[in-house]
Amino acid sequence: MRRLIEALPKAELHLHIEGTLEPELLLELAARNKVRLRHGSAAEVRAAYRFKDLQSFLDIYYEGAGVLRTERDFHDLAAAYFRKAAAQNIRRAEIFFDPQTHTERGVPYRAVLDGLWAAAEEARRGGLSVGLILCFLRHLSEDQALATLREALPFKDRLLAVGLDSSEKGNPPENFRKVFDRARAAGLRAVAHAGEEGPAAYIRQALDLLRVERVDHGIRCLEDPELVARLKRLGMPLTVCPLSNVKLRVFDSIADHTLRRLLQEGLCVTVNSDDPAYFGGYLNENFLAVQQALGLTEAELRQLARNSFTASFLDDESKLRFLAEVDSCRPLDP
Repeated sequence: MRRLIEALPKAELHLHIEGTLEPELLLELAARNKVRLRHGSAAEVRAAYRFKDLQSFLDIYYEGAGVLRTERDFHDLAAAYFRKAAAQNIRRAEIFFDPQTHTERGVPYRAVLDGLWAAAEEARRGGLSVGLILCFLRHLSEDQALATLREALPFKDRLLAVGLDSSEKGNPPENFRKVFDRARAAGLRAVAHAGEEGPAAYIRQALDLLRVERVDHGIRCLEDPELVARLKRLGMPLTVCPLSNVKLRVFDSIADHTLRRLLQEGLCVTVNSDDPAYFGGYLNENFLAVQQALGLTEAELRQLARNSFTASFLDDESKLRFLAEVDSCRPLDP
């Protein structure tokens, strides 16, 4: 099945660009910007990537993001991911970025956006379809999110959607209703992290109050059968991140993951890599991990690839083109 996974066209819909900062690039940018780190080698950095929960990951994640200072840094970060995406036959990438992580440190919003946009334009010329999703940090206030949105709106033509991420526990979606209303009024689409460490009720809030078109993670929906039925009825996509879920101790192992059950419930499940530099695998590695641990069939792998395009924010014509490519892909293992 490895050859099929590698060959299948895929879309990645849950990818934090800051979470693609590999130790080697982190060290390079730290040297470029004269940022002192606790760890002096890539091996030492990787050894620190042992997390007990989401917050312990976020602590080191935000520390790593501190090396990103200039437009060139954000360009180089995104360009490295887009090269990896192309190598893994990712045809569409809708990537998250967290401007507040950087503006809180005095980095101008334009430096973040312009660097990512330049790399995205280069990737598009190479044949990769790219969209940018601005995420609000839920551990900060809605007033801060509103200020970020105001700064972003003059450049909204570069944005696909807004999202909500960071520490989920104790930071429910209902806290951000106003900023999502304003973003939608400005013509932006909406997604939100819900139901990873937070309860199934957070998924309901994301649907009812933020009016999202995708739920990022959403794995705890299975705690609420009525919610599962609603998600199925709506065709609401769930952007599931298997290696992330294990690394952050949501599941003890990939074998314990509920992805196959979500599929069997008829939900629009997609596979994604979340923060691959920190969690040990990009998209193909996530596909392979669940295939091997859960015994996914060829039909299920194809369904996951199909779901990724169905759940994307591509236009209908582009979706149909990519779906046809998934269906015609035939490189099976001997």
